[in-house]
Amino acid sequence: MGRSPFATGLDKNQANHVQLSPLTFMERAAMVFPRKKAIVHGDRTITWGETYARCRRLASALARRGVQPGDTVAAMLPNVPAMFEAHFGVPMAGAVLNTLNTRLDAESIAFMLKHGEAKVLLTDRDFAPTIRRALELLEGRELLVVDVDDPAAKGDLLGSIEYEQFLRDGDPDFAWQLPADEWDAISLNYTSGTTGNPKGVVYHHRGAYLNAVANVLSWNMPPHSVYLWTLPMFHCNGWCFPWTVAALTGVNVCLRQVEPKAIFDLIRRHGVTHFCGAPVVLGMLINSAHLIPEGLGHPVSAAVAGAAPPAAIIEGMEKLGVSITHVYGLTETYGPAGVCVKREEWNDLPLGERARLNGRQGIPYLLQEAMTVMDPATMEPVPADGVTMGEIMFRGNIVMKGYLKNPTATAEAFAGGWFHTGDLAVLEPDGYVKIKDRSKDIIISGGENISSLEVEDVLYRHPDVLVAAIVAKPDPKWGEVPCAFVELKEGATTKEEDIIAHCRTHLARFKVPPMVVFGPIPKTSTGKIQKYVLRQRMKSTDALT
Repeated sequence: MGRSPFATGLDKNQANHVQLSPLTFMERAAMVFPRKKAIVHGDRTITWGETYARCRRLASALARRGVQPGDTVAAMLPNVPAMFEAHFGVPMAGAVLNTLNTRLDAESIAFMLKHGEAKVLLTDRDFAPTIRRALELLEGRELLVVDVDDPAAKGDLLGSIEYEQFLRDGDPDFAWQLPADEWDAISLNYTSGTTGNPKGVVYHHRGAYLNAVANVLSWNMPPHSVYLWTLPMFHCNGWCFPWTVAALTGVNVCLRQVEPKAIFDLIRRHGVTHFCGAPVVLGMLINSAHLIPEGLGHPVSAAVAGAAPPAAIIEGMEKLGVSITHVYGLTETYGPAGVCVKREEWNDLPLGERARLNGRQGIPYLLQEAMTVMDPATMEPVPADGVTMGEIMFRGNIVMKGYLKNPTATAEAFAGGWFHTGDLAVLEPDGYVKIKDRSKDIIISGGENISSLEVEDVLYRHPDVLVAAIVAKPDPKWGEVPCAFVELKEGATTKEEDIIAHCRTHLARFKVPPMVVFGPIPKTSTGKIQKYVLRQRMKSTDALT
């Protein structure tokens, strides 16, 4: 059989093939809209032209200090302009950005700085106590520390130079280059590490580019959207939204700390159109609706991520005037790589049913090849019957390169040619994925499986419940039973027997938690409930993350 004519004389060249990188979004934004507002932080406004110049200065200053392609630059920063600029300036120098979780302890930060081999650390004064201790734990390891002296921050300056001075040392016309290969690393994100050392998830330029665009497509975001930074930029690179907002030449409204009144004020003052968050963040806003009796004043869209946001949260946000899009993913998939696409025929359904449908994990992002539910033992897809459980798996360009310096964990995660999430789910008849639980969160009581998510959804429907979590509690008769942890809304006086009675009206008796613990529920900085802490408190046999 002869060679196809399409395989001859049609090779890749500089004119028809360019490495994909989100860095091009910044260049385009500055070229087309140089005087358009890019960043708002308090009373400060920075245009796209100015932002591009600052990013190039950062890249130049890093290069002049010896940062080489492939080196790591860490950032311990809240959602301030410097953090946004680092998402472009660091990879413009060919380096890899490691955004650090600002709520971690010094030991965890020290591990990440050492494991990631950071050469430079950008740090905010608010985190000085943690960073000082982390630097001590590095035992003399050479690290350039640059202080970001934000006006709203308090604390000591620890570095050898302040960020603005560091930028002044850089060239605003720095001739940055696209990566030689779009597979090159652009960022490093560590997992929580609650049971031993965290794993370093490595993203590449291609995946960052594609997920940034997928955010636009999956959320139907219009050009020049105004995006409020309720989601930490350290979390999955802010789910890739620094690059998304640049692609849209939108406006970044900075927010140092999640607080309902500040969120409402910024939405109204700057005409915010979009923001992201975990269910617990949305719950805070719902519970603070009395702060804005006049309403938000304009349509707002929110993307919520989490294993399964309770239907009550989705209902509450709709009543607040915020349209919810439910996305799903993990650190290993650049944040969201699945979305619950809304269908027009749902609009005529009752609010409760719409909330149920919107609470599913849905279908793969347009630029992700596949997201499905498979039997992890046979690696065969489960039937779309809404009953047969399997594990959610991903395949495509919006999946990490792998875990840094951990080939064993990388191989396990990619076994069978799919990324294994560890989330248990069913495939419903319409092709949408619906999580039933994390594999470690299924409670087996007297041989019966109990989904903690099902019980939590019922708890959230109690009018006095603000936050709820279910974990296993050892039981001499049944092996284990569900235990409810509940945070009540301010002023509520609901008692244990009230919660149990509420559950009995909605659940089979064996699923009803016999014990309710009231009080603050531990959460991560991104609003996820730390169930491993609750399991340890209950002395569960599987105190995992």
